[in-house]
Amino acid sequence: MSTLDKAQELQRLHAAPELLLVVNVWDAITARIVADIPGTKALATASHGIAASRGYPDGEVIPRDEMIAEVGLIARQTELPVTADLEGGYGDAGGTVSRAIDVGIVGANLEDQMKPLDASVRAVEAAVKAGEQAGIPFALNARTDAFLKAGDRDPEEVITDAIARGKAYLEAGATSFFVPGKLDEAQLTRIVGELGERKVNIIGIPGSISLEAAQRIGLARVSYGPWSQNTALTALAKLAEDVYSGGGLPADTRKLN
Repeated sequence: MSTLDKAQELQRLHAAPELLLVVNVWDAITARIVADIPGTKALATASHGIAASRGYPDGEVIPRDEMIAEVGLIARQTELPVTADLEGGYGDAGGTVSRAIDVGIVGANLEDQMKPLDASVRAVEAAVKAGEQAGIPFALNARTDAFLKAGDRDPEEVITDAIARGKAYLEAGATSFFVPGKLDEAQLTRIVGELGERKVNIIGIPGSISLEAAQRIGLARVSYGPWSQNTALTALAKLAEDVYSGGGLPADTRKLN
C-alpha cells in the first residue's frame, strides 16, 4: 500500500460504524507482533512507551529526531496504516507532522497540554496543513488534556471546556477528538452528542467503560497508550519474581521473537 492508500484506509476505519481498536506499540518487535494478530487493522505508537524504552521520561523530553526515527522504524514493519503519538508537536506541529509523513506515518495524536485555545487551534491547523501539503488525508487525532489536568476544577467546567476545544479542533480540520482520562458513560455520551458519532476517541485504562458501551454510544476508536507496555512489563516483572522464588517460565509462554 502507498502512503496515500494507508491514509485513506485509516480515515475509513475512523468513520466506519465498527469501533476501531488499536493496541499501542513502541518498537519494531512490538509492531510486528501486534500487526500479525488477527483483527489488527491499524497500529498506533505510544510516545510514553517509546520515550521510556529509550531512557527518557514522558513529556517531550525525547528529542524529536529520535521520536521520528522510531515511528518511522515502526511504520516500516507493516503494510497496515500507522498513527503516531507526537505529543504536543515538539514546538512545531506542522513540521513534526510533515517529518512523520516522510517516514510513512498517516495519522497522529496531537495533545493540547491545556495551552490557550487559540494556540492549540493554530497547532491543529498547522498539522492539518502539513497533511494537505503532502497530498494525503492525514488522520489527526486532536487530544485535550482537560480531564487529565482537571485538578480541583468544577467537573461541569471541565467537560464544557473539553467540548468547546473538541468543536474548535474538529472545525480546524482534525479527523477526531481524543479525551484521555477516566470518563464514565454519561460524560462520553454527552461529548459524542455535542461533537457527533465516530468523532470521539478514548484510551482504555483500568476501570474505563466497556468496549460494548464504547461501540453503543458512537465512539470512533479506543487505544491503550502506555498500558500495553505496562502489560508487557508486568509479565516481565512476574517472570523475574517467579525465577527468583525458584520458579521459571510460564507454561503458556509463546516464542514470538
